[in-house]
Amino acid sequence: MKVRYTLCCTLWALLAGLLVQTIMPRACAQRKPDSAQCLSCHSDSTLTTEEQGKPVSLFVDSKKLEHSIHGSLSCVDCHKDIKESPHTDAPKKVVCADCHDDVQQSLRHGMHANTVTGSNTPGCLDCHGGPHQILAASDQQSPVSHNAIPATCGKCHGQKFLMASSGQGVQSYLSYQESVHGKATASGKTNAAVCTDCHGAHTILAPNDAHSPINKFNVPKTCGQCHATVADTYTQSIHGQAVARGNGMAPVCTDCHGIHSIQSHLDPASPVSEQNLARDTCARCHEGVKLSREFGIAGNRVSSYMDSYHGLAAEGGSTVAANCASCHGVHNILPSSDPRSTINHANLAKTCGQCHPGVTQKFTETKVHIGGASARDAATVATRWVRWIYLPLIILVIGGMFLHNVVLWRARAAKMRRLHRPMIVRMTAQQRAQHLVLLLSFIVLVLTGFALRFPNSWLAQILGGESEKLRSILHRIAGVVLIGAGLWHIVYVLITREGRKLFLDFLPSGNDIADLFRTMAWHLGLRKEKPAFGRFNYAEKAEY
Repeated sequence: MKVRYTLCCTLWALLAGLLVQTIMPRACAQRKPDSAQCLSCHSDSTLTTEEQGKPVSLFVDSKKLEHSIHGSLSCVDCHKDIKESPHTDAPKKVVCADCHDDVQQSLRHGMHANTVTGSNTPGCLDCHGGPHQILAASDQQSPVSHNAIPATCGKCHGQKFLMASSGQGVQSYLSYQESVHGKATASGKTNAAVCTDCHGAHTILAPNDAHSPINKFNVPKTCGQCHATVADTYTQSIHGQAVARGNGMAPVCTDCHGIHSIQSHLDPASPVSEQNLARDTCARCHEGVKLSREFGIAGNRVSSYMDSYHGLAAEGGSTVAANCASCHGVHNILPSSDPRSTINHANLAKTCGQCHPGVTQKFTETKVHIGGASARDAATVATRWVRWIYLPLIILVIGGMFLHNVVLWRARAAKMRRLHRPMIVRMTAQQRAQHLVLLLSFIVLVLTGFALRFPNSWLAQILGGESEKLRSILHRIAGVVLIGAGLWHIVYVLITREGRKLFLDFLPSGNDIADLFRTMAWHLGLRKEKPAFGRFNYAEKAEY
C-alpha cells in the first residue's frame, strides 16, 4: 500500500513538471504586452531617456507606425526582449537581420560593411528612415523610393569631411546632380538612372570586383538595363567584341560618356558632343601609339583628321563638318573589312552622301586620314612634298616681291618728291578693272584660307567665328571670281589688239636677269647709272 502511494506521488510530480514546462511558458507569452499597452506610454511626446548623457525621445507616432511597412506587426515582434508592461529595463537594439537575414548577408559582402569602419558605418535605418515609420520602396515618401535615392545616398556621400575620413570624396555625388540622369530625376522622371540602378542596393561592390555591376566588363550590361537597343548595337561593334574577349583597353560606355557626369551629346560640355568628340574622346585611344604596339591599329588618327578640311572646319566651330562618328558610326563602329561597316568600301558612297548628296565611288577614294611623318603611301608622300615646296615658295616669292618692291617704292617716292613728276597712266580702264578683280579675289582667298588653316586665330573669329558657313561661302565666291578673272584676261588677250600687245610686252627676254642685278646695284648705291627698260621691267614680268 505504501509502495503504491509512493508511485502515485511520483507520477503526479512528473505530470506537474510537464504542465509547468508546457503550459506556463504559454501563459507567460500571453502576458507579453500588446501594441496598445506599449503605446499607452510611448504616445507621450515628453517621454525621454538618456543615452551617452544625451536625452533621447521615446515617443512613437502611432499614425506613422500604422502606415509603415511594419504596421501589421506588434511592438514585441521587434522588441523581443520586452516581456512585460511597464518594463524597467531599456529594450535592446533591434536586429533587423532576425527577419531580413538575406539582406544582412548581402550587406556583409558589400563596401559599406567592408570598407567603412567605426561610427560612420551605415545601418539599415540610415537609408530606410526612422525605426517606426519605414515605408515600402514603392511609396514616394520613402527615403528609398526611386527619386529619393540620390538625396538618401547624398546624406553621406555629399558630406566632404565624412567621405574624407574613409579616403573618398564628394565629387561623384556633385557630378551626378549636374548630369543628365541627376537633372531628370530631380525633375520628377522615374525612369532616369539613380545610384542603386548602377551600384546595386545592398551588395554594393568596388569597381575592381569582378561581380560589381560597375566593373568595366559589366558596364555595358548595367547601362543596357535602360539602354537595351544601344547596348545590343555596342555589343556587336569592334569595341564590344574586344571587351567580350577580355580586352581591358577597349572602351565601354563610361569611357566615352563619363561616369557620374554624363551629359547629353547636345551639351557642349559633354565628351561626346560634336566639338569634343575627336580631340578629347576618340583621341585618348586613337592618337597615341599604344594601340599600334599592342594591336597593330594605326595611330595619329586624330591629328591626321584635324589636318583635314573636316577637322579644321570643326575646330573653327562648324557644326556640320564631319567628325569621327559621322563616318565611323556611334555605337556601331566596325572595321572597314566588315561588310556592315559604314566605312567599308561598298558603303562609303552612302556614308559620304549623308553630307555630300550625289557623290560617286570616285569621290570616296580621297583619303581622309593622311599619314604621319613615317607614312609611305603615295598620297601622303605627295602631300608632304607639296607642303615642303609650297611653304618655302610662298616665303621666297611673296617675301622676295615684298622686299624688292619696298626698295623700288622707296626710291621712286623719293624721286617723285624731288622732281614733282606727274603720274603716268600705264594701264587702260579695262586692264585696271581686271587687275583690281584679280587682286581682291586673291586677297579674299588668302584670308579665308588662312582662317580655315588657323581656326583659333583672330582672323577666323572675324570671318564667322563659330560659323564655318560664312567663311566657306566667301572662299568659294572668291575662287569663282579669281577663275573668272583669269578667263576674262585670256579672252581679252586673244580677241583684242591691246590685249595681244600687252601679252607680247610681258614675255621675258634675255636681259631680264641682268636687269635684276643692275637695278639692285643702282638702288643700293653700287651703280651710278639707272638701267633702262622696255614697257615692263623684269619684276612686272615675273609678277604677271
